[in-house]
Amino acid sequence: MKIVVIGGTGLIGTKLVRRLRQRGHEVVAASPGTGVNSITGEGLAEALAGAEVVVDVANSPSFEDRAVLDFFEISGRNLRAAETAAGVKHHVALSVVGTDRMLGSGYFRAKMAQERLIEASGIPYTILRATQFFEFMGGIARSSAGAEQVRLTPALVQPIASEDVAEALADVTLGAPRNGMLEVAGPERRPLAELVRKYLSANKDHRDVIVDAEAPYFGVRIDDRSLTPGDSARVMPTRFDDWLALSLAGVK
Repeated sequence: MKIVVIGGTGLIGTKLVRRLRQRGHEVVAASPGTGVNSITGEGLAEALAGAEVVVDVANSPSFEDRAVLDFFEISGRNLRAAETAAGVKHHVALSVVGTDRMLGSGYFRAKMAQERLIEASGIPYTILRATQFFEFMGGIARSSAGAEQVRLTPALVQPIASEDVAEALADVTLGAPRNGMLEVAGPERRPLAELVRKYLSANKDHRDVIVDAEAPYFGVRIDDRSLTPGDSARVMPTRFDDWLALSLAGVK
């Protein structure tokens, strides 16, 4: 069948497109760089013509509160209109575990707005919420860094490799719409500060990681429940230490 991946040239999108093509499907990798823009609407109608499934893995280029909300709301409305016109049978979206518990953050409020638009669209859908990606540990460190220190919470997280996210997302894409949410996570719960310390050390970044229970995560104080999945989550196999070793060896 024909599947359109919005954000199809990004971290998750490229991996998802490759998997779906390997499984024998016609896949459009849609992004502004390929002439499809979910914000302006450019190329949407042409890309979606004849598509049975649309997968939205696009992310906002800005995390500023107003900008990120505008991105997900405008993109969501444009996709809904284009999918309705094209007769799309299944809308799949990638979201974040804990979105509903993190509404003190502008980014998570925007993701919640995106989810609500999908739920109200009238188009059969599945939302897959994933935990934090291993690949984002460096970005988490940058968001919490001073000149010589990185201050981070010891709260537990259960992060996941982006390859595993793409694998789970491919299965959801080829399955029946759930008209609800699923969760996916990695196999280990570990303190966020510990993971970032290990990532920085492995990458020869010698800044001190200060463990501070009050340190915010993108503006929000978190605990062991904030970003961890429920008992019914799909657990993928790749462990952080194994991913880190492969990453340092240049294996993507």
